[in-house]
Amino acid sequence: MIDFNKYSEIKKSEIQNLIKNIKNNWKEKINKHEAYKKILSLIDLTTLEGSDTEKKIISLCNKAKGYKLKGKGIPNVAAVCVYPPFVKIAKKNLEDTGIKVASVAGAFPSGQSPLFVKIEEVKYAINEGADEIDMVISRGKFLEGNYQEVFDEIAAIKDVCGDKHLKVILETGELESLKNIRKASEIAINAGADFIKTSTGKISPAATEPAFIVMLDTIKEYYEKTEKMIGVKPAGGISEPWQALNYLVLVKDILGDKWLNKNYFRIGASRLADKILTEILKTE
Repeated sequence: MIDFNKYSEIKKSEIQNLIKNIKNNWKEKINKHEAYKKILSLIDLTTLEGSDTEKKIISLCNKAKGYKLKGKGIPNVAAVCVYPPFVKIAKKNLEDTGIKVASVAGAFPSGQSPLFVKIEEVKYAINEGADEIDMVISRGKFLEGNYQEVFDEIAAIKDVCGDKHLKVILETGELESLKNIRKASEIAINAGADFIKTSTGKISPAATEPAFIVMLDTIKEYYEKTEKMIGVKPAGGISEPWQALNYLVLVKDILGDKWLNKNYFRIGASRLADKILTEILKTE
């Protein structure tokens, strides 16, 4: 196994300067109309509330499949993301649309359950029809230095997922340092994650650009060593078009255009899609 203790501290000031330079480089080059259409096609339209109902999920699905019906080359979102009990109804309502059904599972959002409980919930979500699973790492175990246990949990859940995509949430806002985010990214990738994801959206801070840059750099290094592409998903607090555009630019600059599709890049959001649609129409 990789020595996950090998990293020196990552200086936040250097990361922030890199982000600033990337944004400045792309500010005038980006075609905003096309970029916003791309962003819409990358969204995991999400509802993860204790008050979720079947009626709310049906409404979410109708919204998800309604964008393309507006014409003008406007795409649908990539997926909807829901709790396991709502997977079946989402799957039924999105049949033949090409929109995936993602389910959080594995003791979301805390990760504080025994592994066998997590595995059973993942199995349930998949049996209900989930195309993708969004799990969250055990931050307590990670912060105690039990890296092998974190690795083994992810590997066990990936084994259950089989060919279903596994997105591993790092919950970067609880990992205490950029060095730890780097470490958690490597653990998740090497344990079998198809995507690494910033946040559950249930704590603050959620997605941040410095955390995201560290994740992108880890993916890039892994790709250079193995030629295997790992997906990435910022989520939590991304509610404005300019925020989503910044994340798109960071992926484009660091990983390149071949990552700019729903197979390798998603944006988790509940309030972003309609605002993106407004920007698409505004920039025609």
